[in-house]
Amino acid sequence: MQEILKAGDIFKTYGTVHVLKGIDFSVQKGEVVSIVGASGAGKSTLLHVLGSLDKPDTGWVKINDQEISIMNDKTLSAFRNQHIGFIFQFHNLLPEFTAVENVLLPAMIGQRNMKEAETRAKELLSFLGLSHRFSHYPNQLSGGEQQRVAVARALINDPLIVFADEPSGNLDTHNAEELHQLFFDLRKKYNQTFVIVTHNEALANLSDRKVVMKDGIII
Repeated sequence: MQEILKAGDIFKTYGTVHVLKGIDFSVQKGEVVSIVGASGAGKSTLLHVLGSLDKPDTGWVKINDQEISIMNDKTLSAFRNQHIGFIFQFHNLLPEFTAVENVLLPAMIGQRNMKEAETRAKELLSFLGLSHRFSHYPNQLSGGEQQRVAVARALINDPLIVFADEPSGNLDTHNAEELHQLFFDLRKKYNQTFVIVTHNEALANLSDRKVVMKDGIII
């Protein structure tokens, strides 16, 4: 299998707090990996470093054999737009945009062909069960539907890897279970790779691999 992400010797400190203490981490293409642990274990910080939203103090991160930890801001921003997807606990949809328009935002930023991107946006939304919601605004969607729009947005540029930070943390049990199943459906259809920080044991146990963190290290 192809190793899509590799990271080594990751240290990260905020002020006097040592948050990450020498992390080594790798993910195979098409793998669904969950990162679990108590609050304060360093899960979200690790996710942000792996996903290029934060830089490690020391260590390195490679995605598709390209070392993102040494890229300048402009190169990194373009790489992130083209190759990395993000899903957060709060969907962060723009209220004045429809479902399709929200999904298209990363494609617009990446200056992709809009006709092709719109076709893909509608394909993704339909796959996620939202074919009847293309022109609806966020305030016309349920919480579960809004989060599925956010999932489609993360996938619009066909990323190498998707990072999800507590993606079902704001959903009720039924919607959380549906969202969890969608990750595996997306992996099956698109061979999509996911790294998911979660407190949800059900999701963690469904994953191909569960990585447990404690006090800034992987145990």
